[in-house]
Amino acid sequence: MILEKINNLNDIKEISKEECVVLAQEIRTFLIENISKNGGHLASNLGVVELTMALHLALDLPEDKIIFDVGHQAYTHKILTGRKECFDTLRSYGGMSGFPKRRENECDCFDTGHSSTSISAALGMVAANEINGNEGTVVAVIGDGALSGGMAYEGLNNVARLKRNFIIILNDNNMSISENVGGMSSYLSNVRAGEFYNDVKNGVVERLNKIPVIGDKLVEKIRKTKSSIKQLVIPGMLFEDMGITYLGPVDGHNISQMVKIFKEARKLDHPVIIHVMTKKGKGYLPAEKHPSRFHGVDAFDVETGQPIKKKEKLTYTDVFSKAILKLAENNNRVVAITAAMPDGTGLKKFKNEYPDRFFDVGIAEEHATTFAAGLALGGMKPYFAVYSSFLQRSYDQILHDVCIQDLPVVFCIDRAGLVGADGETHQGIFDLSYLSNIPNMNIFAPKNKYELYDIVKYSADFNHPIAIRYPRGEAYDGLKEYREPIVYGKSEFIYKEKDIAIIAVGSMVRTAVNVRNRLKEEGYNVTLVNARFVKPIDENMIIEVLNNHKYIVTMEENVINGGYGERVLRFISELNEYAEVINIAIPNVYVEHGNVDLLKKEIGLDSDSIVNKILRRVQDEVYYG
Repeated sequence: MILEKINNLNDIKEISKEECVVLAQEIRTFLIENISKNGGHLASNLGVVELTMALHLALDLPEDKIIFDVGHQAYTHKILTGRKECFDTLRSYGGMSGFPKRRENECDCFDTGHSSTSISAALGMVAANEINGNEGTVVAVIGDGALSGGMAYEGLNNVARLKRNFIIILNDNNMSISENVGGMSSYLSNVRAGEFYNDVKNGVVERLNKIPVIGDKLVEKIRKTKSSIKQLVIPGMLFEDMGITYLGPVDGHNISQMVKIFKEARKLDHPVIIHVMTKKGKGYLPAEKHPSRFHGVDAFDVETGQPIKKKEKLTYTDVFSKAILKLAENNNRVVAITAAMPDGTGLKKFKNEYPDRFFDVGIAEEHATTFAAGLALGGMKPYFAVYSSFLQRSYDQILHDVCIQDLPVVFCIDRAGLVGADGETHQGIFDLSYLSNIPNMNIFAPKNKYELYDIVKYSADFNHPIAIRYPRGEAYDGLKEYREPIVYGKSEFIYKEKDIAIIAVGSMVRTAVNVRNRLKEEGYNVTLVNARFVKPIDENMIIEVLNNHKYIVTMEENVINGGYGERVLRFISELNEYAEVINIAIPNVYVEHGNVDLLKKEIGLDSDSIVNKILRRVQDEVYYG
């Protein structure tokens, strides 16, 4: 096997062109086999095997730098930099990350995870090289979907100022996670439709050159004018107009062709964008047919492409999907917004049922938020479904465009809390903190699937900003008998006793039930409160708890700084009251990748750790009393 020769950085440069073709197929087989066991990002990685190989052949790593936008497509890069043997630990706790990580390898020059950041980061490195007198080449690899993100345009706007080499690889597979939308997608479609462009351009030059006497001068004059020969063939060359030389489209599965172009591009003394055409999921038929389904996958059967573990229970995303469909059926003001993730956020059925009220804005969370504000001002009821970690990108728009104006936008925050294998950049553990600080924002965290359904229904008539926060995965169906009507700002007493009061937020109610049962076995009386509203907090509930309990335990799947527990502590302090308050939350750290249950145990958010922490406090108080 050729792959056996790839054990260290730059080993690929020792193999022949013929072997490279074989190596590409072996890498695909290796990826399919490994990801089928442990899960990961499959389709995107299968699509960039040859592209990544060509970059490693054309560049001199680690002196040269490659920044992969988002980074979930960097598996081949990891193989070619000596990490092949680490793939059995991919995305496992303590193992290899599914994204580039600087601490993992010197060839990972920038930590990535979110979209549209590569051009800005790479441009910064180019500027640093210029100041420091370094000659290294910097390459940003960005997908066509990521170009729908505004930050990419901000970077492109500044690239034009450069007077030195900088290479942008536009990896065009006509997909992000879901099918691309918007003007950039349409623009690139037109470019793709004109793939004969280079041939035509060469033909134009050849014919002009044949004109006696003036032919050569005419060609040179056209080249020097603002309207270049390219614009004779493709009107409105966006990148050329921004001062960036455009090359392509190029076959993203032809290694020799790409190596030649990349090496030539390195010689230029100005920015260049190379438009590379790839096929997402290439080499594995199920992924080619269903690239969205194979974007991020759990373990699957290689022969059939079907998941090994079949989904049995509804997820919170499924419940939200059903709830908003029902809402839209009875209210034609309800509209739904996604940032390139109709499948992941549960809006695909809404899209099919109500296409005129569905908006996919592409990878543009900032725009999605202000767009929702405009819809609200136009008399609509907008629901923006988004992952917690991606909502971070639109903080200013939430504050400035939605909350200052007190507009009735509903933020449906999926993947809130720990999400597991995608790691630091994807854990949804900051939203309670950053949203709680914004005036006019209201936050609700349902304890189970029934309450999620109820709060979506409730939100239709709520005329202020509200965030509904729910976790990834299987929806909790316990405590069905506790389904009090939702009252603004009011919590729900599930069990009323004395001694110890547990106030749990959203996903932690399920854990709190287990904690309460364990404490009951130890002989303690335990009240359990479902917080429901994180903002505003139920002050009357806290006062009642203070009057009847010595210990108050808050539980939330959010970092402790700025979270619900701190708000409870501050309120108690403002009352000049005293109570033993135990805040159970995530430490104020970035939580790495791994199985969620294992991560909870490591950070003290599992039932055993919480029970032990409570008992230590109670027993220490008795002992030292």
